[in-house]
Amino acid sequence: MASADSVPKNPASSETVDSDRAVRERYSAAATASEPALCCSVSYDPRYLEAIPQEILEKDYGCGDPSAFVQPGDTVLDLGSGGGKLCYIAAQITGPQGRVIGVDCNRDMLELSRKYQQQVADAVGFANTEFRCGRIQDLGLNLELLTEQWGDRPLKEPADWLELRSLEQELCTRQPLVEDNSVDCVLSNCVLNLVHPADRQQLFREIFRVLKVGGRAAISDIVSDQDVPEKMRRDGTLWSGCISGAWREDRFLEEFKDAGFQGIHIAGLQSEPWQTVGGIEFRSMIVVATKPDPGKCLERNQAVIYRGPFESIIDDDGRTYVRGQRTAVCDKTFRALQGGPYEGQFIAVPPASEVPGFIN
Repeated sequence: MASADSVPKNPASSETVDSDRAVRERYSAAATASEPALCCSVSYDPRYLEAIPQEILEKDYGCGDPSAFVQPGDTVLDLGSGGGKLCYIAAQITGPQGRVIGVDCNRDMLELSRKYQQQVADAVGFANTEFRCGRIQDLGLNLELLTEQWGDRPLKEPADWLELRSLEQELCTRQPLVEDNSVDCVLSNCVLNLVHPADRQQLFREIFRVLKVGGRAAISDIVSDQDVPEKMRRDGTLWSGCISGAWREDRFLEEFKDAGFQGIHIAGLQSEPWQTVGGIEFRSMIVVATKPDPGKCLERNQAVIYRGPFESIIDDDGRTYVRGQRTAVCDKTFRALQGGPYEGQFIAVPPASEVPGFIN
């Protein structure tokens, strides 16, 4: 456990700090020289580390390992991919039939991750990883493509700015950084808390947008046991160090719910705080959530029985399941409760004979 006195000082620290600049400057420096204060102690499967160059391992900054939720053949998106460590781990899990996309807007980190693409591909026997330049709260805009098409034209007049905005919108529509419904699993390791609060609803909407129906978001991040005061949020060192931008534990889960996710659960939570600053405990949490099927319910005389151990539970749609009692559900819910985060919790009760479905 670390105290506030152990937090390193940084030139970006200021009571009126620009949080985006503080993050950009600190992580650019961390791409050149390792900064241990930016990460928690995390254990990764050593099998997947053998193929990853030492420079990437030394300059990796995370607080958990969400790669356990990647499946063979997945298309994986890593938000805030940094030096590429999590991407290269996921690449080995998803295998040659899968695909891994890392997104980061820090040029120094992108340079580090791209530097070893061929070396890692040679080591594992296949190439399935790419790194794209963009902001994780705006997964539509490819910043490198925007820079290429805008060129070196200056922004001198309001009309220039409007033209640039028009180009951004065109690129998001015509050549999005990440397409709708294209990803099986979104990962992130201690990055979401660096996003400015004003952009956080959009961030979760973007994660939801790019996932396929049934796709999973597995996010490792720093959370707090109580609200972080505004004075701490204005401190550039605390913000760029993944501390003062932390969500309160319960509110982090609410962000997933508000974005439309279901099956939201805590897959991991540090027992001891990573740091304690101003009496507030900060620790790593891994949250996994699923993008539900938006389709209409079809009634086919199906039911489920909740196994227990609780007397009753309430699902994300407000439906109550009482232990041991049959509960009628529509076909969409019937299928959803047999797998994913609900697997093993319900007994499926199909109809005595198949009946055509009708819209409820």
